[in-house]
Amino acid sequence: MTTTSPTLSELIDQERRLTLPRFSHDDALALGGLLVELARERRAPVAIDIRRGAQQLFHAALPGSSADNDAWIDRKRRVVERYAESSYLVGTRFRAKGTTFEESSRLDPDTYAAHGGSFPVAVESAGVIGTVTVSGLPQAEDHAMVVEALERFAATQGA
Repeated sequence: MTTTSPTLSELIDQERRLTLPRFSHDDALALGGLLVELARERRAPVAIDIRRGAQQLFHAALPGSSADNDAWIDRKRRVVERYAESSYLVGTRFRAKGTTFEESSRLDPDTYAAHGGSFPVAVESAGVIGTVTVSGLPQAEDHAMVVEALERFAATQGA
């Protein structure tokens, strides 16, 4: 799967469009299952993580993934929790200003990574309540896999 990098406006639009009417434990399981299905179809060596607040609701590690992917998940997820935007959008905002997240955020790069793959789980009338993260592919592909799964999932909720 080859993916081009989305523009800043495309990333912003994705987050606006992918606000859900609700998100329960069962929804996390369904979304996680959808991500596993997409990853298996593509033979993608990824780890997948879904959280609501501090609680991990879903985790899967597919063949070819490693503990390093879990470390990347944590670093990307922390960016979403801090900025309430996708890790890819945050990194893209810094690049649009002619700098990088690592150079200008003043955050520890061993703790935070503004690389694609972590996306906010936003619920209407509640805002960002969690995260969905994929790690194991190039950042544009990690991000695209999450967005594709959220688009399919949102369609089942009538969002």
